[in-house]
Amino acid sequence: MKDTSKNKNWKHQLHEVIYEADTRAGKTFDLIILIIILASIVLVMLESVSYINDKYASLFNILEWIITIVFTIEYFLRIIAINKPRKYIFSFYGIIDLLSTIPKYLSILFVGTHALVALRALRLLRIFRILKLARFIGESNSLVKALKASRAKISVFLFAVLIVAIILGTVMYLVEGPEHGFNSIPRSVYWCIVTLTTVGYGDISPETPLGQFIASIVMVLGYGIIAVPTGIVSAEYTQQIKKNPINLNTQHCSNCLESNHLDNAKFCHKCGHTLFND
Repeated sequence: MKDTSKNKNWKHQLHEVIYEADTRAGKTFDLIILIIILASIVLVMLESVSYINDKYASLFNILEWIITIVFTIEYFLRIIAINKPRKYIFSFYGIIDLLSTIPKYLSILFVGTHALVALRALRLLRIFRILKLARFIGESNSLVKALKASRAKISVFLFAVLIVAIILGTVMYLVEGPEHGFNSIPRSVYWCIVTLTTVGYGDISPETPLGQFIASIVMVLGYGIIAVPTGIVSAEYTQQIKKNPINLNTQHCSNCLESNHLDNAKFCHKCGHTLFND
């Protein structure tokens, strides 16, 4: 019984260090991993610069091996620290951790795997977990719901914008004509859309006074067109936030890795396992 208790206590302490940021040890661990992640990303970018890589290739290789070994150890510690390792291994961040670690090992077995260097950049996604931003990313559901709730209004608005673009594009075709680059109505509509959205590539531009006057009106309309859908979505998003307030609880369940718990929750809402809130 004592051995089992000690084992659970050891695993609990390891879980608190690796998965949580509420203790000094957990914060220190997250800070160290954050620094290593940023260093690895800088290393990936420097390796892509040919003259720098040619000069410091050996040093970069040694540093990358050190970083890879650290992430490998961390990967296995995360597996050991929870009761159901499969939950972590097949989770989003578990897959990211694996994909960002294996490129260096594959370079030993296979030639020409340098293209997998891009996978190492996936380590940057881990910053969201370290900074406990994943729970705020979950609030993107509110934005999705706001977009769905306002899709009818936005659809009507976009349809109206399309009609305006077709009408003004046709007018510009008649005013400017092929001699000024407006050689067809579709191309004139393209110019109108580009101008309305304030992109303004400049590949076509009106040259007659009347055409420039119409273009000025289109530009002014463009600012209003950008503001309208933003206001629609913002209003709906505010309503969604009121319905679904943000929870500040960052505790991870050591049994199933669930993290979206209510504030002051004592048990995991998914599996019922006790949450350690010390």
